[in-house]
Formats: sequence, structure tokens, C-alpha cells
Amino acid sequence: MALPVKPLFFFSFISLVSISYTLLLPVTKDSATLQYVTQIYHGTPLVPVKLVLDLGGPFLWLDCSSGRVSSSNTPIQCGSIQCLAAKTSDCGHGGEASTCRLSPENTITGVAAPGELAEDMVAVDGSEMVSPFLFSCAPKPLLKGLARGTVGMLGFGRTRISLPSSVGLHRKFAVCLSPSDGGAVFLENEIAGNNISKSLVYTPLLTDQILNSEQYFINVKSIRINGRGVSLGTITGGTGISTVVPYTTMKRSVYEIFTKAYIKAAASMNMSMVESVAPFEVCFRSESPEPAVPAIDLVLQSEMVKWKLLGRNSMVRVSDKIICLGFLDGGDNPETSIVLGGYQLEDNLLEFDLSTSMLGFSSSLLGSSCSELKLNSMSRGSL
Repeated sequence: MALPVKPLFFFSFISLVSISYTLLLPVTKDSATLQYVTQIYHGTPLVPVKLVLDLGGPFLWLDCSSGRVSSSNTPIQCGSIQCLAAKTSDCGHGGEASTCRLSPENTITGVAAPGELAEDMVAVDGSEMVSPFLFSCAPKPLLKGLARGTVGMLGFGRTRISLPSSVGLHRKFAVCLSPSDGGAVFLENEIAGNNISKSLVYTPLLTDQILNSEQYFINVKSIRINGRGVSLGTITGGTGISTVVPYTTMKRSVYEIFTKAYIKAAASMNMSMVESVAPFEVCFRSESPEPAVPAIDLVLQSEMVKWKLLGRNSMVRVSDKIICLGFLDGGDNPETSIVLGGYQLEDNLLEFDLSTSMLGFSSSLLGSSCSELKLNSMSRGSL
């Protein structure tokens, strides 16, 4: 089926960056689950499907039990090039004559289930994006725990069959999450001018993570609170970046040191602690719409490279009179000592360059927000 030609997209933050992108995925935050939801078009004929955005997810998986028939859906045979690209050798009892098996995981609940690899048409906003596109069919029970109306998860992880790896040659994408409905993911970008390189700070993406190798990690060497260093003890591996974890989690030993230092800094600013409000442990009384709170700096590859977390990304307002520190105790033995959650990523422009293994970040958009992102159509031909 021939898809209509749609314009490419241009966006700009006011006085911030200037980048041109060929593909855009709108992202909204589901208030009930705190998950980030996007939409693509799938199959022939194309139908809209809502999916939970999974930054570290290895591939697209969705529920195929609705009974809808797509004329372009093709099961992938075991032993094929596509099956090898998915890095699975599970052929079941039928050998290479059977369908390639790929087990999708609901990364919200941690539950996985048997699935089958297939390929079909995928489009964004009616424009042909990738044809065909590999994905895994999943059983309906795997949807438990996902935002209402979603039928699967869209993975952006570091695999050969994730969305960024399957789109174009640049292997670069940008994410800007919003606390409401103003977020977006931009795919296959080309830098227009030098503004973005001047606006974003860059840090290497770690590539030597044995566990969760498809996810994204950075090297947080230390943390400063109001400019004072905090000795966090032993940190296992890198610091993860996640869109399925709502708030930053820390290994218990790290969390206890961090919160103790934060409470001390807050006390020096005359902030009054109050009783905990689940799921948060450290809470303060504040009726100001923009309270002054301790600043948090994540120190990366050097003391000169810092990811700043100001009040907007560190404190969560739970009532008119109470705010809480948006960091959670991750238990004694998590796989990753620190995982930056979605709340800490909101209103930050993050650029993932898979070809150079670098992450660019804006640290709270210099007072702007993802919701203020302005889109202008530019008719520059088909994809």
C-alpha cells in the first residue's frame, strides 16, 4: 500500500537548540501509572497503536491477540538473517523450519513471556517509516501493569532491532519528556548549525555493562549537594537511565548516605521536615510554588561536567503544603546502584548518539520546558 507523502519536521526550543528531524513521536505521561506513552501506526491497513515508551527496551512488542488481520504481517523463520539480528536461537521443537522465538518482557512488572518474531509495516503520523519492521507478538496477559489503552512497549535500546537502530544511517535520537502531554522523541536527526553543540553537555555512554547491555548507562563519579561533595561508597557499574522507573532509585547504602547529606543541606536552608508520604521517605513543609531547595549535581567524567538537578527535577509536590525528595530506596542488592528515573529526566533534552556512544543533555532546558517545544512543518520530500 502506498502511503501519503508527509512533511518532515523541524523543531526549536526558544533560544536553545536548532535541529531538523525526519520523524517525530509525540509522548504523553499517563497520570495513573506515571508511564510515558507514544503512538505509532502498525500493519496493513495501518491502525494507530499506543505503546509504553521503554528507553532501554530491546525491541517493539505488542499484543497480537485482538483478531485484527494485517496483510503485510510476516512470521520470521528460525535461522533467517532477521532471526540472527534479533540474537535469538530459540527455534522450539520444529528446528529451523519453525518460527523464530523471541521472549518479550514487561519491564514495568518484570514479567516475560514466550513470543514470536514477525515483521510488518510501521509508520509515524501517517508517513512510511520502516518497511518492514521487526517486532515480537506477546500474549495478552503481558499487558498487565501497563497504562490503560496501550497494547505493548516500544523499545529504544542498544540492539539491532530497536527503533533507533532500524531508522536511517545516523543512529541518533533525542528524547524530551514532559510531566503532561508535551513530550516527544525525535528520530534520525541532522544538526542544523552549531547551536545544539553549544547548548548540550556531552558524556560517554558506557558500553561495557554485562548485565542489561541493551540499556543506557553513564558514569556518575560522585554527587554534590549545594556544591558539597557526598561520598557515596561503592557504586556498582554505571548509572542507568530509564523511562519505566518513575523516580530515581538508589542502592540502600547509597540512598542512606545521599538522603542524610540532603537533609543536612535542607536544614541549613531552614527547611522543616514532616512525616513521610509514600512512596517518598524525605519530605518537607513548603507552601511556596517554587521553593528554594538544595541543588543536586551529578558529577560525570570530570568535575567540569555536571548534570544539574534543580528543584523541578528533585522535589515532588504531594500536597499544597508538602514536597518530597523524588529519590527512592532501591533495596540492598539491585542490579544497578543508581537508576535515573523519568521524573528526573523531564524537561531535559537528551540526545543519544549510538554511532559515537555519547549522550548530550541540557540540564532542565535553561528555564524552558518540553511543552514549549514548537513544531513547524517543512515540506522536504518523502522518507
